[in-house]
Amino acid sequence: MKKITKILLCLLMFVTVIGLTGCNSTKEETDAMKFKEEYESINGQELYGKEARELSIPEDNPFVYATAEEIVEMMENEETFAVYFGFNTCPWCRAAISTIIEVANDLGLEEIYYVDVKEIRNVLEVKDGEVTTKTEGSDGYMDLLEKLDDVLADYSLEDEDGEEVETNMKRIYAPNLVGVVNGKAEKLTTATSDKLEDPYSELTDDILDETYDMVECTLKCVAEANSVCDRSC
Repeated sequence: MKKITKILLCLLMFVTVIGLTGCNSTKEETDAMKFKEEYESINGQELYGKEARELSIPEDNPFVYATAEEIVEMMENEETFAVYFGFNTCPWCRAAISTIIEVANDLGLEEIYYVDVKEIRNVLEVKDGEVTTKTEGSDGYMDLLEKLDDVLADYSLEDEDGEEVETNMKRIYAPNLVGVVNGKAEKLTTATSDKLEDPYSELTDDILDETYDMVECTLKCVAEANSVCDRSC
């Protein structure tokens, strides 16, 4: 009887370990499939008066969903990781995403955290020469602005006359790909070549090569856990 009980306990422990390992694996696989389905679901649809770029996302893509709050916590814990900010209907994101996946695979980077920023960002506007808040950003987003301040671009607007107005705030644009090393944002890229003037247009070899270099420069810091990032690219 004691022998049978011991065997049952061993089996229970084995199943528990396998179950826990399986849950972690399933989480990553589920996120990858969710990302694939989310971005491919826009194929053939109209975006801002034009047909969306057709995407074919691999099932083993590196994207893991995260909230703004989780990214802030990871930075406070001094972790090293890459995070992509975007959303599936962003035409510039759709022009960059395949290259981001390609570079991650080439560098052996298995995870890139993904934060959908479409609904969490604050939205400012200019009225009568004054900058006002149209939509409040989430608490997590506003905390992210502080954490990523060193690498973020300024949030600028145009007034009724087309003149640029500074808001004295930073902005997480889409796409933004950030390399965080030991909790510090070391490098940001828009993953958008200057040669790409229209996000719906053909991605030429020159555009793809330049985009690849931009993404590689950012992700290398993370893949090598190296805080001495190349500032020249």
